[in-house]
Amino acid sequence: MTTPSLPRRLAAEAFGTAVLAAVLIGSGIRATALSADGGVQFLANVLASVLALAVLITLLGPVSGAHLNPLVSAAAWWTDRRGCTGLTLPELGGYVLAQLLGGVAGAALANLMHRRPVLAASSQPLGGPHLWLAEAVATGGLVLLVFGLLRTGRGQYAPVAVAAWIGAACWAVSSGSFANPALTLARSLSDTYTGIAPASVPAFVLAQGAGAVLGLALVPVLFGRPRHRAPDDARELVPELRG
Repeated sequence: MTTPSLPRRLAAEAFGTAVLAAVLIGSGIRATALSADGGVQFLANVLASVLALAVLITLLGPVSGAHLNPLVSAAAWWTDRRGCTGLTLPELGGYVLAQLLGGVAGAALANLMHRRPVLAASSQPLGGPHLWLAEAVATGGLVLLVFGLLRTGRGQYAPVAVAAWIGAACWAVSSGSFANPALTLARSLSDTYTGIAPASVPAFVLAQGAGAVLGLALVPVLFGRPRHRAPDDARELVPELRG
């Protein structure tokens, strides 16, 4: 299967992250307008977000791998940095930039759709060891899931599995499972229900990065190391999620 051109892949990553950010932030705004019950608000926000995530992975997976997350892209580069089938370091930089810009665009779109300022710094501070630990757990679980599926040749289950993990983590961890630096940045640019103060972002991202490293380290422990594949057939491994 021919790999799409880099511009197409970057466009897919930017578009997907923008849509995901718009749904995440927009559904939070909508939920608070429709109900005063915090549980109902959270349920509506999580449900809309995980449904959008599953759809976007299914739609964009064949184009860019549908990483939609700088840490997933970084893990994809790291796992195949010595091979010939994954992201190169310059491509990784392009993916991360596209995701970050997409997140910003998605935040602006959500704000505009709900008659809010285009971009406004969130006034909701979030911090503390318990929240940082929660982010590490949520992100580590995500990375372990994605690369565990790939390692065992079950990448076709990623749309449902990733959405299910994020939905479960949203309810299970104290931070609400941001688990994505691009979406964390996006949420800092909307002073609404799903927001996080810009000053809280660096610690969240560091915690997410630590969790991603741990999750990736667990992949060979749980699933073993990949067997060697010849260059001419390496692309056959889960083309829907290839980098």
